[in-house]
Amino acid sequence: MTPTSARDSHSLSPDALRWTCDPSELGFKSTAELPADAAIVGQARGLHALQFGLGIHQKGYNIFVSGPSGTGRSSYSRLEVERLAHTEPVPQDWCYVRNFTTADQPMAISLPAGEGPAFREHVADMVAEVREGLRRAFTGEVYEQERAQVAKRYEQQLAELWEQLGADAKARGLALQRTPTGILMAPVDLQGRPIPQEVFDRLPEAERTRVQARIDELKEALADAQRKARTLEREGREALREFDMQVAKNVLDGPVGRLKEHYKEYQKVGAFLDSAERDMLSQLSDLRAAGDIEAAEQQRQELPFMRRDPYARYQVNLLVDHKDTKGAPVVVEANPTFYNLVGKAEYRAEFGALVTDFTMIKAGALHRANGGYLILQARDVLTSPYAYEGLKRALRSQEIRIEPLGEAAGILPAATLRPEPIPLDVKVVMVGTPDIYHLLYSLDEEFEKLFKIRADFDVVIDRTPESVKEYALAIAAICHRNAFCHFDPTGVAAVLEHSARLAGNQEKLSTRFNEVVEIVYEATAWARREGSDVATRAHVLQAVEEKAYRSNLLEERIRELIAKGIILVDTQGAVAGQINGLSVLQLGDYAFGQPSRITARAYVGGRGVVNIERESQMSGRIHSKGVFVLSSFLAGRFAQERPLSLSASLTFEQLYAEVDGDSASSTELYALLSELSGLPIDQGIAVTGSINQRGEIQPIGGVNEKIEGFYYVCKAKGLTGRQGVIIPIQNVRDLMLRPEVVGAVREGRFYVWSVRTVDEGIEILTGTAAGEADAGGRFPEGTVNGRVATRLAELARRFREFAPAGERPAGERAAEPPREPPPAAQ
Repeated sequence: MTPTSARDSHSLSPDALRWTCDPSELGFKSTAELPADAAIVGQARGLHALQFGLGIHQKGYNIFVSGPSGTGRSSYSRLEVERLAHTEPVPQDWCYVRNFTTADQPMAISLPAGEGPAFREHVADMVAEVREGLRRAFTGEVYEQERAQVAKRYEQQLAELWEQLGADAKARGLALQRTPTGILMAPVDLQGRPIPQEVFDRLPEAERTRVQARIDELKEALADAQRKARTLEREGREALREFDMQVAKNVLDGPVGRLKEHYKEYQKVGAFLDSAERDMLSQLSDLRAAGDIEAAEQQRQELPFMRRDPYARYQVNLLVDHKDTKGAPVVVEANPTFYNLVGKAEYRAEFGALVTDFTMIKAGALHRANGGYLILQARDVLTSPYAYEGLKRALRSQEIRIEPLGEAAGILPAATLRPEPIPLDVKVVMVGTPDIYHLLYSLDEEFEKLFKIRADFDVVIDRTPESVKEYALAIAAICHRNAFCHFDPTGVAAVLEHSARLAGNQEKLSTRFNEVVEIVYEATAWARREGSDVATRAHVLQAVEEKAYRSNLLEERIRELIAKGIILVDTQGAVAGQINGLSVLQLGDYAFGQPSRITARAYVGGRGVVNIERESQMSGRIHSKGVFVLSSFLAGRFAQERPLSLSASLTFEQLYAEVDGDSASSTELYALLSELSGLPIDQGIAVTGSINQRGEIQPIGGVNEKIEGFYYVCKAKGLTGRQGVIIPIQNVRDLMLRPEVVGAVREGRFYVWSVRTVDEGIEILTGTAAGEADAGGRFPEGTVNGRVATRLAELARRFREFAPAGERPAGERAAEPPREPPPAAQ
């Protein structure tokens, strides 16, 4: 095959370098004609699994949505969940009230959706009515009069008791005296006045003895009177308390009774109201003081902090309110900490101490999503301490238990609230990457029991008429939702072409919608700057180019160094043993191709092919494998009858970082074949592609960036009309080159060739036929393979001639003997 025919037969046409969308096939004049509803593009597999998982209401059938970031996994999951949740019933409201029996264990009450706020208001009204009723009842004249009558009865009995004892004492010449230490009996003079102690001490002994005898006679009567007095006082207090409680009960019976009748169908509400009424009666003194306005004002003046209102213990803490909820709740928790998931009991400072009560219990995402759906980001859950454990515990036990984080971790037991657990019925949708899914599945034995459904989102979808239509609908929805200018068919077609480039395949579209939406946003911005009513192809292409311009500073600097000859890359002429390889540099969201000079040298020896990068520990394992593979290819082709005796070296010139990947293995082989054959390689051609042991060229990644990188270097140094890139034929379907490169190919200023084998590539590079072996394994003279075989035979002869006897090969020595075992296959 002649050089011209080799190049022509493997040259790709301009139409093969890029898929172009025909705007006339889209069927609309503007996206303004399309509906504004959000559209789901592709992802049939993921949506099928998601819909199936949402339809199973059994324990453990939670869903893990896996896929790379930007594939729409979160937004699509939310859209599908909300669509289904809208058709489901609204769950119950939940409240916490005080447990008057065990104060540190607040009681949970469930009510039908929307009844929670009404219950809270009803209880608040009841408490207000009770407060006002007690205030009026205990400050009215009737109360004072009736209470005074009750007290007067016991006061009269006490007076009669002490009057009778006083008369008995007087008959014995004694008088009763009230002192701080109690009631004493003292002798009196003729006028009935008590005799002072010093006077009494001067009386004759016989007189003192007679007085003391009279006192002793009354001691028992005095003790009995004191006992009766205490009993009467106690009975009086009890009578007053019973009177107060009866008054209070008369006040409570009305509002409490009405509320109990209203909620008679709810057993827990009835139990709470009964307990609250009993507690109000037992706390009556505090409640009366709270209703005293003057006392409350005095308290505010005397104390730096207000004491907590004693009526607050009867409030209702509305934890979850579904009054305005339509269908089942869908909760997206952006910060899934332990407390934000399972709830918490907050604290307040009161007189220098932190205190809490049931009114300070706050709902978590699980409470709000109970009876519905909870959407979480796996990475956020896993990076928040104990959040994942708290979530698993709730799903496993099917109840939400609020407890301090220290106690949940078994670190710091504390005396605090332990609210009654709430039954849990929720479907958790956790969104994460495939790596996180596989790690959890392999490291957490409970994960597969709790997340039985996996919905996998792909980064690409097949380009079909349906997916193209869905893309157009998605663009229209974005424009409607954000009030952007709409796209004409050429603009939508340009977005589709950019999506195919992101997918890296002419027959696919990308589902990395973050990157696609960025172009939509920026294209509309450029359209607005130009005053255009619609975004066109020109605006989309400008958005793509401007985005690249913002990130390609390093690419331009490298290209400048190549143009100035600081980085040595030839784009003209022919050199033996030298070739242009291609690599891709990834800088954040921007990738670009960079050509590099690869050289090969062959000489007498028996070391085989030496990878200089490996020798200098700058070669990755995959790159080292590629060099071993090309060495095996050489041995398989040229060492069937005699050992392969040579020493050769391969290297990336001006490489100062580690190199990895096998996409340059065919390029290195071409350089070595050129060096062995003595045939120069056209320096206007760059090569990419990996090789197997049979000499077949294998596909590689980043083909568009590699071709464009070499094109722009050739453009900077001057296009000659003979330059181009050789790629594996399997990568042809991956081509989505920039319009400028396609235009250069169409004008004959640049070429792209595709090859299947090493022989096809070497013919394009050297302009010489590769040559096929005959039945005896000999290659035609003058062909590339023939010249390589001749050179290898010459090197082997010289090696046998000059090498010491102990170093002469006893068998095949096609590859460099490794100093350490080759890396294991991945």
